[in-house]
Amino acid sequence: MTTPADITSIPPRDKAEILAQALPYIRKYHGKTMVIKYGGNAMTDPALQQDFAEDVVLLKLVGINPVVVHGGGPQIETLLKRLGKQGQFIQGMRVTDPETMEVVEWVLAGEVQQDIVGLINQAGGKAVGLTGRDGAMIRARKLRMTDQKDPKLEHDVGQVGDIVSIDPAVVKALQDDQFIPVVSPIGFGEQNESYNINADVVAAKLATVLQAEKLLMLTNIRGVLDKDGQLLTELTPRRIDELVEDGTISGGMIPKIAGALDAAKSGVNAVHIIDGRVPHALLLEVLGNEPFGTMIRSH
Repeated sequence: MTTPADITSIPPRDKAEILAQALPYIRKYHGKTMVIKYGGNAMTDPALQQDFAEDVVLLKLVGINPVVVHGGGPQIETLLKRLGKQGQFIQGMRVTDPETMEVVEWVLAGEVQQDIVGLINQAGGKAVGLTGRDGAMIRARKLRMTDQKDPKLEHDVGQVGDIVSIDPAVVKALQDDQFIPVVSPIGFGEQNESYNINADVVAAKLATVLQAEKLLMLTNIRGVLDKDGQLLTELTPRRIDELVEDGTISGGMIPKIAGALDAAKSGVNAVHIIDGRVPHALLLEVLGNEPFGTMIRSH
């Protein structure tokens, strides 16, 4: 559990100076869209939840357009266990049979999404929850997952979706009306079937179609670490390939990095993987000049 910093002892002049230092960043990003993938500890620690909600509302109030895409892995796992089901993963993706898909929809589009919407509204914002069905936003098909070691082998991961297209019209309409969209990573197929889509992949693709200024991915680590546990502040495509090859990047980090790299290559100006366990991590990244977490570069 994080404890809020005591800022009552900061002299007023210093507070004014701190605010003034944020001005160039507020000016630079005014009117720009930022897609925020919200997951990990930041979603489960009440103090961090409040910090996150306040950060998102502040960004909106200074003229930046935040769009939140959330995961819900721990919450899905908890409910599956209550129902006596064991979660199963292949190459970082959750295997989703029809019963698991029902649980995923209950948790993501219900409990988790409404918690986040409530937190942002409580902090003074106007959040609206969406799934990929709303405004026909996320069209998907069944993910065909090839084995990383043997390309001839294909894994069946059930109702896990691969994004066909994203229509951001409903998100843009909400943004223009001063709302903060909160998106659950659920898509729909040609037969109106539901698909569970990796939230990192949705965030990256949404950042691309919205031509976002930044894609910010909150995680449970300081960023991408090398074999010695040292933070890698910048990653290029070649370095990413090397890290996947030697096993430094593995499991759930693979879709996260792949999505981040796709977004960077598709014109999102800055893609950052940042530590969601740090209080006010979003503001530190957006309105500060200290390098924070890992930045993914397109070349």
